[in-house]
Amino acid sequence: MRSRHHFHIDHLGHSVSATVQTGHTPVVEVLVDGKSTGYATGKDDRPVTVAIELPTDPPTPASVRATPGPGVPRCLLLMTEDEEPHVMAPRLY
Repeated sequence: MRSRHHFHIDHLGHSVSATVQTGHTPVVEVLVDGKSTGYATGKDDRPVTVAIELPTDPPTPASVRATPGPGVPRCLLLMTEDEEPHVMAPRLY
């Protein structure tokens, strides 16, 4: 059965939102400041990573790692390899 889960974080003055649709083929869509910037599909409960850029000057590369399961999905914002991941808070819609 498929269900949708929403996550959000504000980072460096920008809004990053992710929608994770669970199921046999998970789908992850990422929006930065309300604009779609990344999309990926996965397989089963394996983590899905979506590369994005924050619109800073110069643009800041980042990625969102979504783990669709098992259990409740979760999302992390990853800025650099050296920096700790930022937990994206779940949102109800």
